[in-house]
Amino acid sequence: MLSPGEVTNVRRDDPLLPRPMAVFRQRPASGPESPSDVEVLYKVEGRGTALLAEAREGARIRLVGPLGRPFPTPRPGARVVVVGGGTGIASVYGLAAEAPSGSRSTLILGARSATDLMARADFEALPAILQFTTEDGSLGEKGLVTAPLERALAEGDVDTVYCCGPTPMMRACAERAAAAGVTCVVSLENNMACGFGVCLGCAAPRPAGDYALVCRDGPVFDASEIQWDGLP
Repeated sequence: MLSPGEVTNVRRDDPLLPRPMAVFRQRPASGPESPSDVEVLYKVEGRGTALLAEAREGARIRLVGPLGRPFPTPRPGARVVVVGGGTGIASVYGLAAEAPSGSRSTLILGARSATDLMARADFEALPAILQFTTEDGSLGEKGLVTAPLERALAEGDVDTVYCCGPTPMMRACAERAAAAGVTCVVSLENNMACGFGVCLGCAAPRPAGDYALVCRDGPVFDASEIQWDGLP
């Protein structure tokens, strides 16, 4: 959870709430007294992210974390398909970068256009089969991420689908994985206020009729645990 703007001598209460951000990449500390580097990847879409973007090098920003549950590590030798859409690609970079030796990863990234695709060079440097889709056809295959996902699932040797992006995209990927009898793991992007299960603002419905808190129980879930009709 990142505060919307740098810490100054004047307390900032507007916007009041922090913004939930995925850890894009982490570099370990170089020594016991050295901090580790944590990178986040975000798009300026409102006042909070605009204030974050205005922070200068060396500025201090309040951070609470790490919070929640991460993606489970793929088992060695397994073939996995990792799907990211929009700003959700920030959540899947670490998964693809840290896959165990011998794992076979297909990475599918989708965006509206080539200019909307963030961190392209970082993903291209990963040891994975990389496929791009754009809605306008300006990069890679024209269309949605579900088309290359369907082709990968049709090959019949996929162990797990990992997914993060807009809710309709994750639901579509989950439905296609379920039809193929393949486990799908998703990272939900519900808005959060506190980040540790106090405010109950990020509740997600389950098929049994109860609710999970995305910040505390997730954000990563087996897709079968989510009642997709009840998500915004």
